[in-house]
Amino acid sequence: MIQSGNENLAPLKTEALDEEEIIIEQTLRPQTLLEYIGQTGVKNNLKIIIEAAKKRGEVLEHLLFYGPPGLGKTTLAFIVAKEMGSNIKVTSGPAIERAGDLASLLTNLSEGDVLFIDEIHRLNKAVEEVLYPAMEDHVLDIILGKGPGARSIRMELPKFTLIGATTRIGMISSPLRDRFGATYRLEYYPEEDLQIIINRNSKVLKANVDKTASGELSKRSRFTPRIANRLLKRVRDFAQVHGHDTINQDIAKKALQLLEIDALGLDKNDRRILETLINKFSGGPVGLNTLAAATGEEEDTITDIHEPFLIRLGLLAKTPKGRVATEAAYKHLDIAPPSLAQKTLL
Repeated sequence: MIQSGNENLAPLKTEALDEEEIIIEQTLRPQTLLEYIGQTGVKNNLKIIIEAAKKRGEVLEHLLFYGPPGLGKTTLAFIVAKEMGSNIKVTSGPAIERAGDLASLLTNLSEGDVLFIDEIHRLNKAVEEVLYPAMEDHVLDIILGKGPGARSIRMELPKFTLIGATTRIGMISSPLRDRFGATYRLEYYPEEDLQIIINRNSKVLKANVDKTASGELSKRSRFTPRIANRLLKRVRDFAQVHGHDTINQDIAKKALQLLEIDALGLDKNDRRILETLINKFSGGPVGLNTLAAATGEEEDTITDIHEPFLIRLGLLAKTPKGRVATEAAYKHLDIAPPSLAQKTLL
């Protein structure tokens, strides 16, 4: 059972979704570890600690999931709660502005509940200080009054499981990170797993997608299930509007071309970053702030969204002097690389 009866709880998605889209999103999410595709090592470890906790009749240890966005951290949190037969309450680091907000969440938990905090690296220090004794001793220390007359009250809390999710584990303080009983990194998905996910979800969406189309979508999904699901829905829309009952590779390619997503999965913003690097800065090296200013993108957007994918494909390299476009980037964009003589002059 999913609970969200607190005004401080943040929605799972920042974008506004209508009721139908919310239902679709929830339907596409696997409900059990058996249905969850990929992340085999993480799943096997979770099965063991969940089964062990259930046999002992204990509350599950606190868990931390980290890795790039869109790989299933939130989905795993919901699955863990369901496998334990627990309620789950959902919030995010930025939504917990004050220690009182966290205290309100913790005091409304019941024995065995799961509290899921997305973007946990964005908790402020005052909130973290309240969280430490809650995680370790299941108590809440409250300060009443100010100045010399202030006094501390310790309130007992029910035993609960905190599940944190983050894309930036390095920004989580050591005291908080060390209080999690298990930490798992989610890896990018291979094309084979993405194709399985697309085939499964096409049935959920009642879209007739053949293997050639699902293969094409998996190649352009940036190794990420969330993007695979998004592309699947957009290709389904394209096929429906144009009166196609079956989605094949040709229809998928036409839909993706309309979305400006190329054969490697690069969108127009990815290509703009590479083209700017090549055309304005002779392929680099160039500093991040300069590249951000030249492309009109935020530095965080480049480092968090575009750069990891471009580096993974071997199209971009990070050097001590700055970002550099690789020979593979020139080839993909069909731009002639500078000659050795030109590089020497630069």
